[in-house]
Amino acid sequence: MIINQRDFNVNGLSYIVRSATKEDAKVLSALRLQIDGETENMDRESGEAFIDASGFEHIVQTDTEKSRNLFLVAVVNHRIVGFSRCQGNELKRFAHKVEFGVCVIKEYWGYGIGKKSFERICFLGRLQWDQKK
Repeated sequence: MIINQRDFNVNGLSYIVRSATKEDAKVLSALRLQIDGETENMDRESGEAFIDASGFEHIVQTDTEKSRNLFLVAVVNHRIVGFSRCQGNELKRFAHKVEFGVCVIKEYWGYGIGKKSFERICFLGRLQWDQKK
């Protein structure tokens, strides 16, 4: 799924949240590795389950095509500083379930970037759910 870009200003920091593109893949690969090394709150240690640029291109392409998936990036001054991803379940009995993750580089903690990304995922998921009823 692709969404329209949203602008935010929190604690004096302006940033956007937009859909990821295949052109972001190389940056996303490096960013994920950086974030894994900055916190113990992720499900992996630094370098574990590494995804290269080609892997991220595939993920972004898949998430763009599937209506139950969403891959967002947070951008400050043309620099990706975080990302969030929601992956829906294809099984009808589990259509109400999703897996999601949110991560932001430590330098930008405290600006609501993760929160806004999560809110966008929840809002868009709810909107999609309501449209299917």
